[in-house]
Amino acid sequence: MSSPHEPSPVNWRMSAMVARFVGIVAIALGFMIGIYSFEQPTAHWLQAALGLLVTGILAQGYALYCSVKRMQELQSPPKP
Repeated sequence: MSSPHEPSPVNWRMSAMVARFVGIVAIALGFMIGIYSFEQPTAHWLQAALGLLVTGILAQGYALYCSVKRMQELQSPPKP
C-alpha cells in the first residue's frame, strides 16, 4: 500500500484522450460560432469564437505533451 505522502502516478493516456476530446469540441464550436458571428457583426460572438479556437489549440497542445510524456515513461526503465 502506498504512503499518503507519495504522489499518485499520472495517467498520461487518459489525460491526453480528455484533452484531445476537449480540443476537438472547442475548435468545432469556435468555427461554428465564428461563422454565425459573420451574420451578426455587432454581437460579441466573434470574441467567443476566437476564445474557443485558442482553447482548442491549447488543449491539443497539452494532449501532445501528454502523449510525449507517456512515450518517455514507456521507454524509460522501470523504477525499483
